[in-house]
Amino acid sequence: MAGFYDFSGELGRLEQQGLYRRRRVVDGPQGVLLNVDGRRMVNFCSNDYLGLAADPRLVDAFQRGAERYGVGSGSAHLICGHSAAHHALEDALAEFTSRRRALLFSTGYMANVGTISALLGRGDTVLEDRLNHASLLDGGLLAGARFRRYHHADPADLAAKLATGSGKVLVVSDGVFSMDGDLAPLPALAALAGRHDAGLLIDDAHGFGVLGARGGGIVEHFGLSAEQVPILIGTLGKAFGTFGAFVAGSDDLIELLIQKARSYVFTTAMPPAVAEATRTALRIVRDETWRRERLRELIARFRQGAEQLGLPLMASETAIQPLPTGDSERAVALSNALAERGFWVGAIRPPTVPAGTARLRVTLTALHDDAQIDALLEALSELGA
Repeated sequence: MAGFYDFSGELGRLEQQGLYRRRRVVDGPQGVLLNVDGRRMVNFCSNDYLGLAADPRLVDAFQRGAERYGVGSGSAHLICGHSAAHHALEDALAEFTSRRRALLFSTGYMANVGTISALLGRGDTVLEDRLNHASLLDGGLLAGARFRRYHHADPADLAAKLATGSGKVLVVSDGVFSMDGDLAPLPALAALAGRHDAGLLIDDAHGFGVLGARGGGIVEHFGLSAEQVPILIGTLGKAFGTFGAFVAGSDDLIELLIQKARSYVFTTAMPPAVAEATRTALRIVRDETWRRERLRELIARFRQGAEQLGLPLMASETAIQPLPTGDSERAVALSNALAERGFWVGAIRPPTVPAGTARLRVTLTALHDDAQIDALLEALSELGA
């Protein structure tokens, strides 16, 4: 088909550049072992860090929630979609994060875009880490504020840009950077925001459940208070094993978002059964500390083994362990070769990461065993990764 609908040239260019993405079909529940396109594979690309996505207790809570509330929520929260299950989960998340209130969003992307664009407008300034997630960047652009990025995890560069901000100023950062696995320098960010009377928003999607003694994420990890990190965003589809997202903060913050966050006001609420399953997940995250302890053991084992084999891992103390390849085609080739050996490891390429920084992104969960870690390391070594 000619004209506007002829997309073949663009698709061909993506293929030639090693940037074409293909979906694989998973049959069965999420877990360490997956049936992928009809093959059994060891899963090293999931964000299910604590191994809760298929936990029988969550499944039971989901089923009981569906029996009580049905399958769909029916509408947006502000029409008739805000159920007792949603309200109870918001209360539990507020308590978990030591904040006055929490507000549920249907996805993490919607939470980030909706929150930033509700808090800022023309004449204001948003300062974002250069490696922030796309949803944070898009939220900053959508707000219509002056948009500036500071060097990755660089408080000095942030300080220089804070000095020239106009209007209301909001500092925005990931807590754990999803493709590098490193942590934001949160104490320094909090101190700078306070010194310049700026707002501070942290998206701790990959830190909640994993970091901190009780899974409270990067804020607990650094021992900071709600006053030092006033706007906290988290997703529920990673360590919590379910779906959706939330913003936690003050009464006024949540009330403002209810009025102005377009991705909250104008979208259907998550199914109440998901909220019921998430409350169960929240209790498990808090109480079963062995999951975080086991995950830390596996991270240490993987990094020690990689060092012994000369594999050039990026610096990361989290479950995200990137192995740089530089070249997108090489990342894809290594990922495919690992799949032939029964390991599913994602090839991460631009625009997800900057040009020239393609990588394999190995993610670990509390349910991996030592033998699986060692077997992956051996395969990476044999393939010359």
